Amino acid sequence: MVTLKDIAAEAGVSITTVSNVVHNKKSRVSPERIAKIWEIIEREHYVPSMSARSLANDHSSIIGVITHLTPQNTGSTMSDPFLSSFVDSIEKRTREAGYYLMVRSVEDAAALDEISRSWRLSGLILTGMFQDDFFEATKGLGIPFVLIDSYVNDPSACCVGLEDERGGYLATRHLLENGHRTIAFASPSIRPGGVIDQRLKGYERALREFGVTFDPGLIFTQEISVEEGKRLGHLLGERREITGIFASADVLAAGIMAGLHERGVAVPEEKSVVGFDDNYLSQLTVPGLTTVHQDADQKGILATDMIMAQLKHEAIPQRNLVLPVRLVERASVRNLNR
Repeated sequence: MVTLKDIAAEAGVSITTVSNVVHNKKSRVSPERIAKIWEIIEREHYVPSMSARSLANDHSSIIGVITHLTPQNTGSTMSDPFLSSFVDSIEKRTREAGYYLMVRSVEDAAALDEISRSWRLSGLILTGMFQDDFFEATKGLGIPFVLIDSYVNDPSACCVGLEDERGGYLATRHLLENGHRTIAFASPSIRPGGVIDQRLKGYERALREFGVTFDPGLIFTQEISVEEGKRLGHLLGERREITGIFASADVLAAGIMAGLHERGVAVPEEKSVVGFDDNYLSQLTVPGLTTVHQDADQKGILATDMIMAQLKHEAIPQRNLVLPVRLVERASVRNLNR
């Protein structure tokens, strides 16, 4: 494999001169030498190492996608079908722009600072942020960032979010319109000021609209995974008074449906289920899952466009984008009014 030293020897220049040309620092290099160096580079298919680029420019061509993990939210980031789809759209967009992607789960501000400095990240895309010390640490890094699904009150921050409250409302209203009055709400831990809190507010709004009293005993929280969902499905299968279930994510809804099936409880004949996300799982469940649709690809595209605009020092007309949701009806809800 050809090195900078090899290129410098053939071109008759120093290694520093070759490095300057590679990193676009050509003010003291003649056009003839630049042309010669690039002719050798292209012929030998030389690719500068990422570390060399980072040292030369004081930053890399890496965009970090960071999920902030808390003690109540552990596990693999990419195991969530929504996040994997969202990250896929970011990877395509950043690759087209000549950047690389790093996907990491980070527990605290110190770990975020270490990753940012060690890799000289160009920018950050962060999911599920709150108005807390971790957010303040992110701002303190001094690099461009975009927040996804984050309810942070900072007009200077770029955010791409969703109609989460409306999504929770649409899901619960659909069950209520179909005659259900005892409706469970299933989700991961509910933190005030977050996405799940907003979806719960939508659930509560729909209940009020239909004159149904909110019952804290119908709120079930656990990790979002198929196995946790199955365990909850076993539990809900024993609660005969519960006829409707709104799960805050499709992966959780699919797990609940599997757990109900294992206990011999039929969907939708005995329990109706509505999810949230409309990812591929909603079309693989039997029956097909009624769910709240969100555009994960578009969310990733908009977030990447925002980070690229910051890197190019371009104006961003709207720094806080909220994407719409809609209900997709399949076959997991029974109409009790008939």
